[in-house]
Amino acid sequence: MSTAVVVGGGPNGLAAAVLLAREGVRVTVLEAADEVGGGARSGEAILPGLLHDHCSAIHPMAVGSAFLRGLDLGRYGLEWRLPDIDCVHPLDDGTAGVLHRSVTETAAGFGGADGARWRRLFEGPVASYDDLAEDIMGPLLRLPHHPLRLARFGIPALLPATTLARLFAGERARALFGGVAAHAFQPLHHPLTSSIGLGILTAGHRHGWAVAAGGSGAITRALAALLTDLGGKIETGVRVRSSSQLPPAYVTLYDLAPAAVADILGDRLPPSAARAYRRFRHGPGAFKVDFAVEGGVPWTAEPARHAGTVHLGGTFAEVAAGEREISAGRMPERPFVLVGQQYLADPQRSVGDVHPVWTYAHVPHGYTGDATEAITAQVERFAPGFRDRVVGRTVRTTADFPAHNPNYVGGDIMTGAKNVPQLLFGPRPTLNPYDTGLPGHYLCSAATPPGPGAHGMCGVNAARAALRHVRKSSR
Repeated sequence: MSTAVVVGGGPNGLAAAVLLAREGVRVTVLEAADEVGGGARSGEAILPGLLHDHCSAIHPMAVGSAFLRGLDLGRYGLEWRLPDIDCVHPLDDGTAGVLHRSVTETAAGFGGADGARWRRLFEGPVASYDDLAEDIMGPLLRLPHHPLRLARFGIPALLPATTLARLFAGERARALFGGVAAHAFQPLHHPLTSSIGLGILTAGHRHGWAVAAGGSGAITRALAALLTDLGGKIETGVRVRSSSQLPPAYVTLYDLAPAAVADILGDRLPPSAARAYRRFRHGPGAFKVDFAVEGGVPWTAEPARHAGTVHLGGTFAEVAAGEREISAGRMPERPFVLVGQQYLADPQRSVGDVHPVWTYAHVPHGYTGDATEAITAQVERFAPGFRDRVVGRTVRTTADFPAHNPNYVGGDIMTGAKNVPQLLFGPRPTLNPYDTGLPGHYLCSAATPPGPGAHGMCGVNAARAALRHVRKSSR
């Protein structure tokens, strides 16, 4: 029987292992932490019973992942839950851009020309999203399965978010789009920054901004249980520092940041690949604060009280200015802040009337300051009285993130800057972004396309490449 080793047990590593195991490959996953999950873990952080997601929290890309849906992970306890409203972007005047799962309902909230433009932008791609995902969730530089649909989606996606935002006349639609596009952690005037916003919005309109019942850790626990049923092995507490620690295998996959792979493989890695992996650029960081909030957040904009996700950044121009600042290494006074209210869809995360509120701010790479007050002030700005409801909090700095998950260098939870070259190619210019250049060794982390998320598709794509090598070697 062919054998495989997967180094790193995050969603991508586990997805890769499951795909290989389903094809009859004997798989062992080596995870440095005491539990698998990577960025998709959950736990009690402030009060007993109060459940917080450690990093990955809201899953519009994962709930619609064709690979995950094909695994029937409900057998292993995975349940998806949807909030009443997917996302809200409040403004200082008390109004807000409101994102519903329905394109029609979202457009109706904008009304007029902006509503019509929102429908034109999203109705077609949303209707064909499940086919379109075959192309956008794989390597971008290849012959597409659905070229016409991809072109319809891809032409707007090439634009800077600042350009596409001009499609909308009103601030509510502009700000809502801008807040989702800001998930790119890139200056919004850069090319392709629209692609992140359009991808998340299209997936969300099709499948919703879901959370996993019981926390994001339920996703990776389900994958781990399935892998075990398929005969795979998982060894935790095993930190691989050199290739001498790796057991013999037909193929080895790495759910790691590129520099870590270069450190492990050392001189075995071709010089060009080693240089590319060590020069791989990491992006801005995240500074996370989890709050325990009695009675929930008193948002001024009523829709935000029913939204699973709330984006705080003010107008589109303010969000864009903040993203420029952090990319230049400067901390803005009012950073872009993401707020997760997962308990609205999954009430078991709360304890009585005390609720877990998940937040993080975009900050410069390796930021050494304390953004706790800046985050608190942004929430208070749109929810006066918030401070008085906070009964506890816990902080994760840009230094804490890589201590918890080494892939998050400098607090970069995207596992690499999503600039144009790295978004298209991954760590090095090649048509196969998963190939390390060393036969039988593959990179399967979020440093490769399609990038971050609990969808597992970086691992799936890398495992498909590894399978081709296994079959060729077995002839």
